[in-house]
Amino acid sequence: MSWIILDLLRKNPDELKSHMRKRFIDESLVDQAYQIDLEWRRVLREVEELRHKHNEISEAVARTKDPVERSSLINKAKELLTIISEKEKVLKELENRREEILLQLPNIVHDDVPVGDESANKPIRAWGVARVYREDLDVFLSETRLKGIEMNYEIIDWRPVGHADMLEYVLGLGNTEKASEVAGSRFYYLFDDLVWLDMALLWYAIDVLTEKGYTLVLPPYMLREEVMKAVTDYSTLRDAIYKIENEDLVLIGTAEHSIAALHKGEEIDEDKLPLKYVGISPCFRREAGAGNRDLKGIFRVHQFHKVEQFIFSLPEQSWELHEEITRNAEELFQGLELPYRVVDIASGDLGSPAARKYDLEIWMPAQAKFREMVSSSNDLDWQSYRLKIRFVRKRGRVKGYVHTLNSTAIASTRTITAILENKQDREGVVEIPKVLRKYLEVFKKAPKDCIYPRKRS
Repeated sequence: MSWIILDLLRKNPDELKSHMRKRFIDESLVDQAYQIDLEWRRVLREVEELRHKHNEISEAVARTKDPVERSSLINKAKELLTIISEKEKVLKELENRREEILLQLPNIVHDDVPVGDESANKPIRAWGVARVYREDLDVFLSETRLKGIEMNYEIIDWRPVGHADMLEYVLGLGNTEKASEVAGSRFYYLFDDLVWLDMALLWYAIDVLTEKGYTLVLPPYMLREEVMKAVTDYSTLRDAIYKIENEDLVLIGTAEHSIAALHKGEEIDEDKLPLKYVGISPCFRREAGAGNRDLKGIFRVHQFHKVEQFIFSLPEQSWELHEEITRNAEELFQGLELPYRVVDIASGDLGSPAARKYDLEIWMPAQAKFREMVSSSNDLDWQSYRLKIRFVRKRGRVKGYVHTLNSTAIASTRTITAILENKQDREGVVEIPKVLRKYLEVFKKAPKDCIYPRKRS
């Protein structure tokens, strides 16, 4: 049963170190694990030899008729069992030390991932027509054409209002000041049409993905801390996670966390894979490392709703499925008619679980920048090894670790910010994307085509 990291450690430790260098991770951990594994294998050979000797003596005991010889052989067998027991303790200790080091390592990196820090993130394609304020054209072209992608654009001679001012002052449908007073920064109240819009976005994503055969999941909103450590890089994310006081529970940051644990400790027949899920949940994030970024509005907040794609697959299926979940996300945003680019995230900017990650970024005309709406990752067996989720081959009942993949479908508040900036006109009227209207028309009080500015008193 092969774990990619351990397999590479044994077969090609230099290659494993090269993956760590791409991520700017201390490769000495690989050397430490390699030496421990060499010792582990040496002790394992000793244990196997001792067990073989013990079996030979046990067979001799069964054959001999001489009571003196029989007694002597039994004593030797007992002595061997004592030695074997001590050696097995050493073996387990070495295994634990090796595991402790290897579990600190991030995933390997796909060969096509650009190598470097955040500045090496590579836009690979774009879709839609971006509205660009005349004075921001150079900025727009520096983020598209100068980075190797062509994107259609329309020059406008007025600067759109930023989403924070749109929701609070133009539309009058949000109140972050009161939320900050009663709950702290990065919380919000939304009202009426924006709540309907939030719900419509979720229904839209669920509708599209369940039509594609994804199983709809309403997962737990909390997990045991041990489980969260298995599905995330917990040492890095600890400060971003809300912990329930006096309980062994933490709040999820995404439905990915709960769905990843859905088959914890299970063995899945290969003909049942891939298993495709679409989960909906609130998400809770402390945003401890965000500092003063995006303090206004609802782009970076402590709680929001999200629809998430998640797949368990055979190893040979996972790269094709990574493209599938990315295409699904693109289809959703094409339906919303929001202009975006897809970015191949550089090795030094990948989270520990991901071997490759694409971000889908929307052009935000009021901010004159692209902002992340979707992250789509192939985690290979990084999560499944920790969760002990295996597949079983029909032929020979061979076992291995499944691959796990995840992608945002829709994060509602962020998508609302994109709609407010991209779909407004000069008067502050916001056009509701056509694909959302069928989810609203059944409710008498829901907006139908547009969201209008509040009336001036």
